[in-house]
Amino acid sequence: MGHGFLEKVYEKALCKELTLQGLVVETQVPIDVYYKGDIVGEYFADLVVENKVIIELKAQSAITKSHESQVLNYLRASRTKVGLLVNFTYPQATVKRFVY
Repeated sequence: MGHGFLEKVYEKALCKELTLQGLVVETQVPIDVYYKGDIVGEYFADLVVENKVIIELKAQSAITKSHESQVLNYLRASRTKVGLLVNFTYPQATVKRFVY
């Protein structure tokens, strides 16, 4: 697709491609954040694949430590073991894998 699109465009395209590959993909999946047994917030995972992998998408010039922390926090809150941080940037997308 190239670079320069909004994150939502890449989300829809990646969802379509993963679905065409036979994978079960959910978008904008709500995940509760708990503190001492109480829900204190909610976030939305961009993509959840096969109920096993969270994919956080970015369309930024560079990935920062805060983006990486975001993925790790999402994994912790959801008790998911694997996450991918995908940044659609020039000249090609970058992917960083996280295991929690």
